Amino acid sequence: MTPNPDDQDPSSRGGAAASTTSDRNPARGSALQGLKVIEIASTIAGPACARLLGDFGADVIKIEPPEGDPVRQMGRHVPSEQGDVSLYAASILRNKRSVALDLKDPEDRALARALILQADILVENFRPGVMERLGLGYEALSAQNPGLIMVRISGYGQDGPYAQRPGYGAICEALGGVRHLTGDPDRPPARVAVASTDYLSATYAAFGALAAVHERSRSGRGQVVDVALYEAAFTQLEPLVPAYEKLGVVPTREGPNLPSMAPNSLYPVQGGGYVLIAANSNRTFERLVRLMGQPGLLDDPRFSTIRSRGEKPHMQALDALIAQWTASFDGAELEAMLQEAEVPASRIYTIADIFQDPQFAARAMLQQVPHPALGHTTQAGVVPRLSATPGRIRHTGPELGAHTQAVRDELAPALRTVSVQEAS
Repeated sequence: MTPNPDDQDPSSRGGAAASTTSDRNPARGSALQGLKVIEIASTIAGPACARLLGDFGADVIKIEPPEGDPVRQMGRHVPSEQGDVSLYAASILRNKRSVALDLKDPEDRALARALILQADILVENFRPGVMERLGLGYEALSAQNPGLIMVRISGYGQDGPYAQRPGYGAICEALGGVRHLTGDPDRPPARVAVASTDYLSATYAAFGALAAVHERSRSGRGQVVDVALYEAAFTQLEPLVPAYEKLGVVPTREGPNLPSMAPNSLYPVQGGGYVLIAANSNRTFERLVRLMGQPGLLDDPRFSTIRSRGEKPHMQALDALIAQWTASFDGAELEAMLQEAEVPASRIYTIADIFQDPQFAARAMLQQVPHPALGHTTQAGVVPRLSATPGRIRHTGPELGAHTQAVRDELAPALRTVSVQEAS
């Protein structure tokens, strides 16, 4: 576990603490230093998008309702003298300032608008039309801030017959075709155990935002970045689209197997565990069968090419041969043998295994981040790694509304100007 190299930002220590210079102006060398981001988003996809931007130095102000983003109630909590602490919020809200506003209140809505008019990027994940009803739609905002980039994340996008449906990652995985392919063929479709569609959507949204920033450097104008969760899920079906159109192929669930690629599956070991082996390429397959002591498999027409190994009956026969071999070893021994032979393989890690693994430690993927109530929390490190301007965790997720008063004070002159303009 790697201690975070940065001192904790004092602004995250609770109450209505003033924002600090280090919070407003990330360290020199940050890739996104100077970008101002306003987040009006909840749960995972929107906050994860803004967190990505914040990890690389953008100044992110999160506007959340007085009761807080629901993500503060998600995941595990730890009791402290200040009350229960959300461990998930400490991570997904990191590198942000928190401003608590009721957007149905005219005064609070004016403050939100003033913040957005000074921003480069607005991230929101309401259903289409909600921001417009609040007077915060793109047309109204861009009329006063023409360089604004508005990232809009929703279940089904900003248009189309499903646009007004409520959508969550799990629902959009079902519509996007992912659930049909997940699980064992003799069981109902399985749930993906993590919020993969939300995080994938967040990544697309951050990419779209930065693409729009790059284009703005030429045109001087912002634009809308429209991200639909079901489309993010659907992009993972890339090879299935032309195969269905040309051949009518509708794949079924294949459990731990990679469709049409073998060997690529879980194989049993002594003691009841499993090792995942991925020996798809011809060279890797050759190394595997020689390690198994069965080089004759290379001459078997069922297994001699990538395509032939991917045919279902051939895949099943090959998996049975490999499983018979792996079952005679314990997991650690087999994993070491496969790695020595340069066959990609791994045991199935739990989170406890990850905390003990030297690769995660060497690349600082587990970082101890100071926390005002808990001393510290351990958070996943920043991805991707940039060689010259790496991202960093500057501070943990702040308490709800920790920066509200400081931001009000900062914006007081701008709000007075707006009031005068409206009065005139």
